Amino acid sequence: MDTTARSVIDADSHVLEPADLWTSRVPSKYAESVPHVAVEPTSGHRHWRVGDAWLWPVGFWAQAGWKDYPPLQPWEYEDAERGSYDPKARLAKLDEYGIEAQVLYPNLIGFQAPRFEALGPELALLCTAAYNDYLLEEWAAADRKRFVPIAMLPFWDLEASVKEMQRCVELGHKGILFANKFERVDLPNFCDPYWDPVYAAAQEMDIPVNFHIGFTLDSAHKPDASVLASRRDNLAEARKAKSLESASLLMGQCDTLGKLLTSGLCRRFPRLKLVSVETGFGQVPFYLEALDWHWKAHGNPVDDLLPSEYFTRQCYGTLWFERTTLALLEQYPDNFMFSTDYPHPTSLSPGPASPAELPKDHIEHGYAGLDPTLVDKVLSRNAKAVYGL
Repeated sequence: MDTTARSVIDADSHVLEPADLWTSRVPSKYAESVPHVAVEPTSGHRHWRVGDAWLWPVGFWAQAGWKDYPPLQPWEYEDAERGSYDPKARLAKLDEYGIEAQVLYPNLIGFQAPRFEALGPELALLCTAAYNDYLLEEWAAADRKRFVPIAMLPFWDLEASVKEMQRCVELGHKGILFANKFERVDLPNFCDPYWDPVYAAAQEMDIPVNFHIGFTLDSAHKPDASVLASRRDNLAEARKAKSLESASLLMGQCDTLGKLLTSGLCRRFPRLKLVSVETGFGQVPFYLEALDWHWKAHGNPVDDLLPSEYFTRQCYGTLWFERTTLALLEQYPDNFMFSTDYPHPTSLSPGPASPAELPKDHIEHGYAGLDPTLVDKVLSRNAKAVYGL
């Protein structure tokens, strides 16, 4: 397959936030409360700190190209590939990978958003807006055609969320990052009509609502130095456990889809585009067939659309490393988008401690023999339609 002439859109990548993102954009009186970087006394490395809570080392999510297998992940920015945190270096990485454009998601504010809420209404909103401005003004500004910014929402305030959506879309953001585990922070389920103002605004603005696989971690996965030390002291067991945990986490996206497709959300908002990021693909056709079958088998009304038909009409997923199931893509040709998940551990980022090959090589080897029109949709056209590129 000739990949040189193909347009490839990466529908899921992440920005490693710089140490001064918030301290340089939020009034100095909040310097000790906003997310900032300091040396964590137990590890001796620079970690993120939000209020009184210590979080990950600054390089933690930048596994791309790293020399060791997880859970030995980078400590410092200097340990990470520069493309993780530098937009110009990321553009060079896109060229190396054979990627035309890339959708951008956060790390810290995405996976630990409730820490921001705990800062209080005013400061939490300032921090959210600061991230959205940074993503647009510094990352996307490096190349507006190749970087696709997705805005974070202050979900703890519905009115503020809608206002921030409107502000960000006017500035150039191409969608919003939402969450699928709001019950973890004592808010209604993401399908509850409570959230309809956000969904209604997204439908009106014709932007996608993106549900990433991560939102907030439970107490067993606290991102502090003691947990990291425990994993490093028991590498063999930690690697076995992380292998199972990572694969199982991906399968859990079907639970998100099931709730979404049977809740009435799609019926209430028939033009809303809903993206479940990091679904993978292969398990989804079976899950949708099983959902349809049991929907009818348990006497649910069939005068409206079946769950799989709602999915076909307005839902999307992303896939990256899989090969053996790709022949099934013809069942859902308009609903899946290629991604790398750069620079995370489960990403198409070659390195000494990764089974990944270059994305352009993965495409050449894995997509050979598929219908060219289908391949173009998965690699590019579907993402361009979803994000209005």
